[in-house]
Amino acid sequence: MAGGLVATGGGGGDINALIHPGSWTSNSRLIKLNLWILLLLITSSTNGYDGSMMNGLQTLKQWKEAFNNPSGGMLGLLNCIQTVGALAATPLAPYATDGLGRRIPILFGATIMIVGTIVQTLSKNVGAFIGARFCIGFGLTFAANAAPLLVTELAYPSQRAPLTSMYNSLWYSGAIVAAWTTYGSFRINSSWAWRLPSVLQGVPSVFQVALMWFCPESPRWLINNGREAEALKTLAYYHARGNDQDPLVQFEYNEIKEAIALDKQVAESVGWVDLFKTQGNRKRMRIIIALAFFSQWSGNGLVSYYLNRVFDTIGITSVSTQNLINGILQIFNFIVAIVAGLLCDKIGRRTLFISSNIGMLVFFCMQTICSARYAISGSTAAANSVIAAIFLYYGSYDIAYTPLIVSYTVEILPYHLRAKGFTVFNFAISLSLIFNQYANPIALDALGWKYYLVYCVWLAFELGFILLFLVETKNRTLEETAALFDGDDKVAEIHARAAADAHIGGGKVRTPSVDEKGENDMIEQQRH
Repeated sequence: MAGGLVATGGGGGDINALIHPGSWTSNSRLIKLNLWILLLLITSSTNGYDGSMMNGLQTLKQWKEAFNNPSGGMLGLLNCIQTVGALAATPLAPYATDGLGRRIPILFGATIMIVGTIVQTLSKNVGAFIGARFCIGFGLTFAANAAPLLVTELAYPSQRAPLTSMYNSLWYSGAIVAAWTTYGSFRINSSWAWRLPSVLQGVPSVFQVALMWFCPESPRWLINNGREAEALKTLAYYHARGNDQDPLVQFEYNEIKEAIALDKQVAESVGWVDLFKTQGNRKRMRIIIALAFFSQWSGNGLVSYYLNRVFDTIGITSVSTQNLINGILQIFNFIVAIVAGLLCDKIGRRTLFISSNIGMLVFFCMQTICSARYAISGSTAAANSVIAAIFLYYGSYDIAYTPLIVSYTVEILPYHLRAKGFTVFNFAISLSLIFNQYANPIALDALGWKYYLVYCVWLAFELGFILLFLVETKNRTLEETAALFDGDDKVAEIHARAAADAHIGGGKVRTPSVDEKGENDMIEQQRH
C-alpha cells in the first residue's frame, strides 16, 4: 500500500510523484499498451491517406481519363463527398461511442471503410467512385470519434499528452504512403495507376478489424457503466504490472470515479444542450469550434487537396515534379508534427499555438507575395520562393495544429461530454472541409493568387483569437484538465477526494509492482 502523498489542487505535480521510475521500454506491459494505442492511432493515417491520394490522383492522366477529366464543381464534389459521408454519420457516432464503448465503433467504422475501399477500387464510373468515397467518410466518422478518446483514456499518465498528440500527427503517415504510392504508380500504363493507391487505403482498416477484438476497453467507460472491477483490472495490468494496490493505480481509479460522480451530480442525463449550458462549457466549446475551423481554414486546404492547382499557378506542371514535391512535403510535415507533439508537455499548448499562428501568418503572406510576383513577371526565383514558403508555412502549421487540435479537444472535455463535444469538433471540421474541397477549386480558377489574400486576413484574426482565449493545460491529469474550465475549486475537490479514497496522506510514496510475466507475486521496490 501507499506510504503517502499530500492531496492538493495544484495540478499534475502530485500524480507525478507516483509515476514509476525507469523507461517504458523496459516494461513489457507498457510496450503492449503502446502497441494497442498504435493500432488506434492508425485511424488518423486512413484520413491522411485519403487527402494525399486525391491530391495525387488529380495528377494522373489515367484517373482523369477514367472520370472524364473532372474540374470545377465536379472535382470539388469528388473531393468533398467523403466529408459529406462523414457529416451523415456525425449525429450517430457519439451515441455509439458512449453506448457501446470505444472499441465497437472503431470496429464498425473500419468495416465500413473496407467496403468503401473495395467499391472505390473497382469503380468504373463517377457515380460508383462518389458512392464509395461517401461510404469511406461514413465509416471514418465512427472510428475517428472513438479512437482518440480511447487513446487518451488508456494511456499511461506521463505519456497521455504526447501519445494523444500523435493521433493527428499520424495523419501524415498516411499522406506519405499515398504521396509516394502515386509518385510510383503514375508510370503504370493502365487503370491500376489509380486503383493501386485506392487498394492500399484499406490496409489500416484491415489491421483494425483483425485486432480490435483484443484491445482493452476504456477504464473510464467501464466505470461509468458500473464495471468498476474490470476498470481497476485494466489500469493495474497496464499501468502497474498487475498490482491493483499500486498507489498510481489507486489514485487514477479513484480520481476517475470521483470526476464521473461529480459530473453526474451536475446532470443526471446528458444532452447536446449541456455543451453550452454552463460558463465553463461555453468556454470549452468556443475554443473547440474555433480550433476546428482554424485547422482547415488557414490556407492549408489549398495544399492538402489542390496542390497541383497551386503548382499550375507558378508554372510547375510536370506530374513527376508535382508528386515528388508532394512526397517530400509529407515527410517534412510528419517529422515536424511528431517532434512538436512530443514536446507539448515541456513547451506548453498555448506557446505552441501562438508560435504556430505567427508563423502561418508570416509565411502565407510570403507565399501570396511570391505568387503575385510570378504572375506578374514569370520569375523562376519567385516560383521557387513559393515552394519554400509552402514548406515554411506547413512547418508552422505542424507545430500546433497537426499534433494538438485533437489532444487539446479531448483533454478539456469532462468525461460525460467528451464524445458529444468531440463530435461537435468533427462536425465543425466537416463543415469547413466541404467549403475547402468544393469552393477552393472554383475560387482558384476564378481568382488565382488573389484568392490567397482572403486567407491572409483570416490568419490575422486567428492569431488574435488564440492570444485572447486559448488556455494552458500542460502537466495536468485528464480529470484535472477537464475540470480546469470549471474553476480551481473543482480541480481541488476531485484531487482531494481521489487522494482520500486512495488512502494517500502525508509522507513518502512506495510503488510496489509484480513481475514482468504478470503474475501476482509482489516484489519490494526501493523506497523513494
